[in-house]
Amino acid sequence: MTTNVGMEQLIPLVNKLQDAFTHLGVSMSLDLPQIAVVGSQSAGKSSVLENFVGKDFLPRGSGIVTRRPLILQLMNANVEYGEFLHQKGRKYTDFDQIRKEIEDETDRVTGMNKGISSVPINLRVYSPHVLNLTLVDLPGMTKVAVGDQPPDIEVQIREMVLQFITKDNCLILAVSPANTDLANSDALKIAKEVDPQGVRTIGVIT
Repeated sequence: MTTNVGMEQLIPLVNKLQDAFTHLGVSMSLDLPQIAVVGSQSAGKSSVLENFVGKDFLPRGSGIVTRRPLILQLMNANVEYGEFLHQKGRKYTDFDQIRKEIEDETDRVTGMNKGISSVPINLRVYSPHVLNLTLVDLPGMTKVAVGDQPPDIEVQIREMVLQFITKDNCLILAVSPANTDLANSDALKIAKEVDPQGVRTIGVIT
């Protein structure tokens, strides 16, 4: 298998920059290569992401589950564990515990009312089964606020998604469920707004 040496050297540098910006509490505005996973709620985004890792580790449930961007840095290594930036040095070998920490850390910032926050969770997964990639999991797009969600939840999520996918170096993984008409796909619609020629959009049917 051939590898892009320049990219192999760039990824660790990008990870260090990401860490530094997050520690400072500011968004990283550099236009760096990453893959953003977008789609409506319950479109199957979690399953697609978990297939990249080969492990079940993302929270599941009905309604809005992903309420903060999850920046997932995959690092090819001989060992297999996860590490959160907000818990530097703690190694998770149990991926069920990774799921629980994502849930707890989400609630810590957003509260229990199903609101969202643009403050990302940074998770690095080391494994012999992954490629060196940076993936971003984003909240599923919705049309109707439920329960204690803010009434403008649709607008908030849309703005958060656009924050990531408008960057020229962001590949868009547009996830659509197979049981809906692709012409009505929320993921493809928003991808087309920022990438009308489809040059950096990859459609995935779940």
